[in-house]
Amino acid sequence: MTELEVPHIPREDALPVAPSMVPALEAVHAPRQTSSVTPRVLYISGLSVLVALAAGVVALVLTKLIGLITNLAFYGRLDASFASPAENHLGLWVLVVPVLGGLVVGVMARYGSKAIRGHGIPEAMEQILFNESRIPARVTFLKPLSAAIAIGTGGPFGAEGPIIATGGALGSVVGQMLRVTADERKMLLSAGAAAGMTATFGTPVSAVLLAIELLLFEYRARSIIPVALACSAAAAMRAALVGTGPVFAMPNIAQPGAFAIVAYVLLGAVVGAVSVVVTKAVYRVEDAFEKLPVHWMWWPAIGAVAVGAIGYFAPRTLGVGYTNIEDILSGKIAGAALVVLFVLKLVSWSIALGSGTSGGTLAPLFTIGGGVGASLGALLVWAVPGVGVDVRIAALVGMAAIFAGASHATLASVVFAFETTRQPMGLLPLLAGCTAAYLVSCLFMKTSIMTEKIARRGTHVRTEYSVDVLDQLLVRDFASRSVVALLAADRVAETRAWMLSNVDGSRHTGFPIVEEGGALLGVLTRRDLLGPGAKDDGALRDLVHGAPAVIAEGATQREAADHMVDLGIGRLVVVAKDGPPKIVGMLTRSDILTAHRRRIADSRLAEPSILLKRFFPRGPAPAPGSG
Repeated sequence: MTELEVPHIPREDALPVAPSMVPALEAVHAPRQTSSVTPRVLYISGLSVLVALAAGVVALVLTKLIGLITNLAFYGRLDASFASPAENHLGLWVLVVPVLGGLVVGVMARYGSKAIRGHGIPEAMEQILFNESRIPARVTFLKPLSAAIAIGTGGPFGAEGPIIATGGALGSVVGQMLRVTADERKMLLSAGAAAGMTATFGTPVSAVLLAIELLLFEYRARSIIPVALACSAAAAMRAALVGTGPVFAMPNIAQPGAFAIVAYVLLGAVVGAVSVVVTKAVYRVEDAFEKLPVHWMWWPAIGAVAVGAIGYFAPRTLGVGYTNIEDILSGKIAGAALVVLFVLKLVSWSIALGSGTSGGTLAPLFTIGGGVGASLGALLVWAVPGVGVDVRIAALVGMAAIFAGASHATLASVVFAFETTRQPMGLLPLLAGCTAAYLVSCLFMKTSIMTEKIARRGTHVRTEYSVDVLDQLLVRDFASRSVVALLAADRVAETRAWMLSNVDGSRHTGFPIVEEGGALLGVLTRRDLLGPGAKDDGALRDLVHGAPAVIAEGATQREAADHMVDLGIGRLVVVAKDGPPKIVGMLTRSDILTAHRRRIADSRLAEPSILLKRFFPRGPAPAPGSG
């Protein structure tokens, strides 16, 4: 370890200073020790559980409200039990009901809150990214009410999106009422959103994964713990109020064979391509509505015209369609009827969603994906009878794969399909199919159905995470050990003369300033010493303002970078703490940037091995497009 060097600037009253010094490091700016899990996590977890319980109540109330509006609008009866609009006998009057609902939603959006438009998750992501997870309190009431009206009057949406959005709004409002950080408010928002999904489908594990993949923008214990506890509480509440049965019951399936797994991979790839088409179609429709010469308040009613017209010819496209999903997974709908269902559901849903009304995406995507998967599975069974494909598994894979491709939430999609059906033998086909869909989607679509809207505003949204390289590297491996300290009593003029002499050490850009007894006083730069503000007859201590900023040599580069940002400085004094504190180096911004060379190097192609060079003395053939 290099000892601290203190140059001797000749002058009559100069005091001899030993080359090795032990500064007294009291009253310095040192970064706080960071930890992912602190007692604060207990507080946020407790709040998350309370938010989850409230979200569970909201989910139950919204379900009842949808049932009430559906019964009133389509059957003229006062009943809050969940009902499907598919059995209505309104005839041509079915064209009017969705339009009326669209009119009400448009008015609520214009005069209540524009935030109720859309399907929930992208709007929550936007608030997390750009507004410190602050969602207006009125959204907590207007979002579920508008969704209940839109869905209850025949909108082809699922209730899960609005419930997720409402749960997130609850968490955000609680975070705004209490004294929490922006990160903690994000945790509460994510916990509420995930709890809403759990309360709807009884899928706590996939809800946690969805929060990680789409909302938290991090994978850390401090955020996962509150969200996981919130989902557990919501699942327990749902079990007490609704029961513990699977949401989409289907006959037991058998373990698929090797050839069948390959078939499900190919099926997932095809569904992944469909998810790209579906995502682009939704936003093409949205672009078309943007060009209409009328106020956006009227768009939901205009889109509802298509909903009603399609619902007249295909009543199953109206409403949430959870029974459709269960019938597809059970094989009760097949052939031409199935194709007609998912095609018309796609048209109805894309137009309605593109119009900016309030509703969710999960249930419609599951209907479309399940229909595509079941149809492809039936085609494979007919074309290759011996491959061992089960049409029901194909429907399950299609249902999950289209959501994986559209949302890029692969793990959440796999686990969701398992939790909603309780079919363990479907896990391997789900993993294979959803991964293939994710691969195809990523190749052809940089954004997802959740991030496209944000990306169109010029913001790059990354939902992929990697460990911060600065968190893996230590200060001691990058700090400069050649440190030159100056005495606080030295005169500015003499120091300037020494610096201009170009002797060893005088070319440094930063100098620790120490007292004669060895105490660290601060740091001065060449600009401080050579600038016009420094008086020749003044002492160096007169130029020091504020306590010195230090960093332990065992700290991470991330802690050092954050410390620099907090203090608005470009260099830190590095100290050793394995014994008496002493200065052992200096760390600058350039030293931190140097740490990124490792990350860049890891992303570059390595040279071929010696064994490979023996077989290919001229080198392997270049990759397509690399020449």
